[in-house]
Amino acid sequence: MRKLSLVLAATLMAGTLSACGSNGNTNDSSPAASGNGDTGKAKDVDLKVFVSLPRFKNQFEQYFEQFKKKELAEKNINVKISLEMPSADTADQILKSRMSGGDSPDVFTLHAVNDIPGFYRAGYLEDLSDQPFVGQLLEGVKSGVTFDDKVLAVPLESVGWGMLYNKKIFRENNLKLPETVTEMKQLADELKAKDIQPFMIALKESWMAESFPTLAVGALNSSANPGFVDRMNEGTASYAELKGLTDTMDMLRDYGGKKVFELDGDQATAEFAQGNIAMWPAQGPWFAEAILKNDPDFELGVAPMPINDDPKSTLLNLSTSTSIGVAPDSKNKEVALDLVNYILDQKDSSAFYQSMMFNPVAESHTFSPYPWIEDVTGYASAGKAYDDPRIPSGVKNVSETLFQGYYAKDMTAEQVVQAMDKAWKDANELNKQ
Repeated sequence: MRKLSLVLAATLMAGTLSACGSNGNTNDSSPAASGNGDTGKAKDVDLKVFVSLPRFKNQFEQYFEQFKKKELAEKNINVKISLEMPSADTADQILKSRMSGGDSPDVFTLHAVNDIPGFYRAGYLEDLSDQPFVGQLLEGVKSGVTFDDKVLAVPLESVGWGMLYNKKIFRENNLKLPETVTEMKQLADELKAKDIQPFMIALKESWMAESFPTLAVGALNSSANPGFVDRMNEGTASYAELKGLTDTMDMLRDYGGKKVFELDGDQATAEFAQGNIAMWPAQGPWFAEAILKNDPDFELGVAPMPINDDPKSTLLNLSTSTSIGVAPDSKNKEVALDLVNYILDQKDSSAFYQSMMFNPVAESHTFSPYPWIEDVTGYASAGKAYDDPRIPSGVKNVSETLFQGYYAKDMTAEQVVQAMDKAWKDANELNKQ
C-alpha cells in the first residue's frame, strides 16, 4: 500500500518536474487531428456534456469553446455543446437517474475510485484504452482510472487530502499539527483562547459529511484494521470494528457553531479564505482555486486529519477523484472521443488544468507543482499516506445523510453502524447481479 501511495505522490511531484524540462512537443494526437480538411458545409453535432464542477463553469466553457473551434477547423464539424453543471451534492443522483432512464449524456464526470467499477459493470462506460490520451498519463494517476485492465476515464483531479490548514496561523503562533483527536481538541482550545476560530465546519452539502467516514475507513484499513474493505466486500466485517469512525465528528460538535448546516462549499471557502480559521477538517485542495482567488497570498497547507487517539491512524488519503467518461451508446461517439482526448491536449491542457489548480496528470503538463504538493509528497515518503480504497458508491451515498444526521444528534453511533453495514451488504448483492 505504501508503495502505491509513493507512486502517486511521486508522480505528482517528479512527473511535473520532468514535464517542465520537456522539449515542448505540442503535436496533437487526438482523433480530430486526422480530419479530412473538408471545406464544404460543416456537419452539425449536438453533444450533451455533464460536469459536476460548477465552481469551474468559466474554465470549462472557455475550454469547450477552444475545442469547438478546433473541431470545426480540423474536421469541419460544427459542435454545439449542451453543458449541464449541477452541484456536487446532487450530481450523482441526477446522473444515475438519467442513465438508468436511457438519457445518458455523451460525456460526463464521475468519481474514479467510487464510481468506475459500478458504472462499468452497468454498461455506462466506454473502454478508452486505445485512445491517444492514454499514452501520456502519468502512471500513478493512470491506475486510478483503470478497472478490469481497461482505462475507462480521463483523470481531472488527483489529490492528497485529509485536512486543510492555514500555515500562517500555525507559524505565527508556533503551533504543531495534531496527530490525535485529543491533541486536536487541545489545539482548538488554545486557538480559541487567542480569538482564532479553530475549525471551519460546513455540512449543508451532504458530500462534506461523507468525507469523515471515508477518511476513517481509509486510514483504519491501512493501520489498525488491515483488510477491512476486502472483508466488507466478502460480507465478513462490520463498521462496529472501527475505533474512530465518529471520534473526530464527536469532538468537532463543541466548536462548530450555529452555521454548520447553513454554509455550502462556496460560502465556507470564502470564510476560510479570510484568514482567521486555523483548520478545515475532512477537506482537500479542490477548494484551492477559490481560496487563492479570495486571497492570493493565503498559505494553504494539507495534512492528515486525526480520526482517533492512535497517531498511526493519522494518514493522508491519496486519490484520483473527478474524471471524465464517455457513454458507450453515444450517438456522437466520434466527437465525444475527440472531446475527451482534447481534455488532455498536449498544447492546451496545461493551461486548462492550471486554471483550476489541479495537479498534473499527463507527461505534457508543463506547469510547476503547487506548494501543498510538497506536503503530500512528504507524508507519502514518510509512510503517512494511503491510496483511496474502493468503497462502493452506494455506501458513500448513504453515509452522506447518515453523518449529517449523526452530527445533528438525530441518530446514534449504533444506528450509523447498522445503516452502513446494511448499505455495504446491499452493494455486495447488487454487484452479484
